Amino acid sequence: MKKLKGSLLFAQSGGPTSVINASACGVFEEAFKHSEITQVLGAAHGVVGILNDELYDIGKEDPAEIRRLLGTPSSALGSCRYKLKDYKVDETDYLKILETFKKHNVRYFFYNGGNDSMDTCNKIGEFVNAHGYECNVIGVPKTIDNDLYGIDHCPGYASAAKYIATTCMEIDLDARVFDKGMITVIEIMGRHAGWLTAASAVATYAGHGPDLIYVPEVNFDLDKFTKDVEEIYKKNGKCIVAVSEGIHDAEGKFIAEYAVANAKKDAFGHVQLGGVASYLVSHLRNIIDTKYRFIEFSLMQRCASHIASKVDVEEAYAEGCAAVKAAVEGKSNIMVGVVRKPGAKYETTIEEFPLSACANTEKMLPAEYINEEGNMITKAFLDYVTPLIEGEHSPEFVNGIPRFAELKKILAE
Repeated sequence: MKKLKGSLLFAQSGGPTSVINASACGVFEEAFKHSEITQVLGAAHGVVGILNDELYDIGKEDPAEIRRLLGTPSSALGSCRYKLKDYKVDETDYLKILETFKKHNVRYFFYNGGNDSMDTCNKIGEFVNAHGYECNVIGVPKTIDNDLYGIDHCPGYASAAKYIATTCMEIDLDARVFDKGMITVIEIMGRHAGWLTAASAVATYAGHGPDLIYVPEVNFDLDKFTKDVEEIYKKNGKCIVAVSEGIHDAEGKFIAEYAVANAKKDAFGHVQLGGVASYLVSHLRNIIDTKYRFIEFSLMQRCASHIASKVDVEEAYAEGCAAVKAAVEGKSNIMVGVVRKPGAKYETTIEEFPLSACANTEKMLPAEYINEEGNMITKAFLDYVTPLIEGEHSPEFVNGIPRFAELKKILAE
C-alpha cells in the first residue's frame, strides 16, 4: 500500500505479559516522530473498544508515563478475548470497525497479541482492503506461550521463562529442606506448546529444579508417569514434577479434563484448563504414601515484571518501533518479529511475515528439546533459551514497591 496520512490506532488483545506494554511504548514513542501520523490512539480492551468507539487519545498522556510502560506489566489499555466471525459470513462487526476507522481517520492499525489476535488482525486487514479503505494493518507479536509462526521467540516469553526457572529453583530449595519425604507437582501454562514448561529445565540444569518434566508435544501416559515418580521418590525420598497445563492422553483428551466434566470453552473454542497438578496429586496419593504439594503458577508467570528479562523488554520495545516504521513505509498485512542470526553469538534481526501465515499457526517445541522418555528437557534447549533470559529490567520502585505507569485514558473525540 502507499504511504498514508492519518491517525494511528493501537490495541492489545489476549493474555497479558510482563512486556506487552514495552511494545506499546515503542509504538507510541515512534509514532510521535512521524508527521504522517496525525493522532495516536489506543483502543480500550482490544477490538471491543474499536467496536464501541472507545478510544484513548495517547497524545494527551504524560510522556514520562508512556516511558514507564517499559516496566509496567499487563495490558495498560485493557484486553479482550473476542472472536470476529468470517466477514464473508457476517460483516456486522467489521462495518462497526470501519465506521470507527473512518470517524477517526485511522490509517495505521496495530494489533498486539498472539495467535488468535493475529487472526483478528488479518481479518480486519482483509476487510478494509476488500472495501477499498486505505489503512496499513500491522501485527505486533505478544504471547508467553512462544508459539507464533516464523519468529525465533515472542515478546513476553523470555520474562515468563525467567520467572518460571527462578521460581522452580526457589520451590526446589523449599521442598527439599525437610527430613520427611514429599512429592511436589508444579503446573505451568501451555495449552499445545511446551515452551514455558521447558523453562523449568533451566532450574534443573542449575542444580535446583524438577526431576521430571512433561510437555504437550508428547502424549501423556498416566501409568508411565506414576512409574517415573515412584522411581525418583524411591531413590531420593523427594520428587518434583513440572507439567504443562495442556498435557493430554493418546486420544487428545486433556488430563485437566479427567477431573472436570463438561469443561467450559472460551470464544475461540478453547477449553479452560487448570487443575492438572491437583488431579495428578490426587492420583498419586492413592499409590505413594507421603506428603504432597501441588502448585499452579497461574497468572503469576504472565506479569512478573520484577524479574523481567532485559533482552525481552528491549526486543518488545524494538518490535513496536519497527512496526510503526514498516507501516509508515507503506507496508501492510504483515506481522513483525525477531529472527535469530546463525552462529554462537546471540544476534537478531526484526523481519516481516504475512499475517495470513501467522494467524492461528502454532510453533511447537522441537523434538530435539525433549528426551526419548518424554519426561525431561534436553540440554540443547539451554542454548536456545539462555540468551533470552539474560539481564534484568526492573520497574521503577517508590517506597519499596513498583511505580507502574498511570495513564489518564482520556477518550478521543
